[in-house]
Amino acid sequence: MVKNGQPLAAPISDISYRNPHCPALGIDVRTLAEERAHAPEQGGAGPQRLDFHLLVLVTRGHGTHMVDFVGHDCRPGTLLWIRPGQVHAHAREPGLRARLVLFTPDFPPPLRTGPLLDDPFAAAHWRTRGTDLRDLTRLTELLAGAHDTYERGARDLGTDLLRHTLAALLLRIALLPEPEGEPVPPGPGELFGRFRAAVEEGFAAERSVAAYAARLATTPKTLTRACLTATGRPAKVVIDARVALEAKRLLVHTDLSAAAIGRRLGFDEAANFGKFFHRTTGWTPGDFRTASASGAPQAPHRGAPPAPARPGGSVRSG
Repeated sequence: MVKNGQPLAAPISDISYRNPHCPALGIDVRTLAEERAHAPEQGGAGPQRLDFHLLVLVTRGHGTHMVDFVGHDCRPGTLLWIRPGQVHAHAREPGLRARLVLFTPDFPPPLRTGPLLDDPFAAAHWRTRGTDLRDLTRLTELLAGAHDTYERGARDLGTDLLRHTLAALLLRIALLPEPEGEPVPPGPGELFGRFRAAVEEGFAAERSVAAYAARLATTPKTLTRACLTATGRPAKVVIDARVALEAKRLLVHTDLSAAAIGRRLGFDEAANFGKFFHRTTGWTPGDFRTASASGAPQAPHRGAPPAPARPGGSVRSG
């Protein structure tokens, strides 16, 4: 489909977890080459929103993996963590090789990994080397072997082995240094955690700090203080950032008009949505869509988020 002379970006595919070889198992381990060979029709079809966790450990080649409009440079030793609800697209470069670990949110045992498992905005990109890389490589290899053990029929012990090996991998990731060039993930404050969950559930219908504070049985002042402690940003900025992210996704990956997107996100008037989007991103909705489709956006005004990069590639679900 073409609009105003520009091809529309591929629509987002909502992908549910599925292990084709072991349907009852909440984890799957494969290589990127196996992924592409198994489902070539989805190997470059476009961006996807997963309902499961995806770990990507790059072993060879290079490329750019997109996660929620952020391009992550991938080279040997790169580790990516894509969480449920995030929109991502794999690099298209054919020389890229990686080990993939897919698992459902309820598969790992209880762990002290801070926000890594529960916060969809936690760290997503590490450049590992030395002992860190050797440990991660070994643990992903052990997971692949444990998955083979399960497939050979050792279901009960195989499940335990997979669950505990995954736990070791996640704990090892939690011990990695803070990602270079990445923001420090927010702390797991109880009030802030409940607020983020409430925003994720209700951002399309509610943008009022007072309404969320009432829902959480607290005051707007206390809620804002919790957000400032966890992220350095007021509660209103956290809410607006989530709404703006969804607006970006819809502008890039659907052909809905800006007015229709605004209505979907709770704006009665298209003009109000346009003002909101420009204030939070530095772009008009139309300019953002055009820039994303052309792959050559200009920088937005001072203080706005980085310019969007055009998504590319995809990953099929398990």
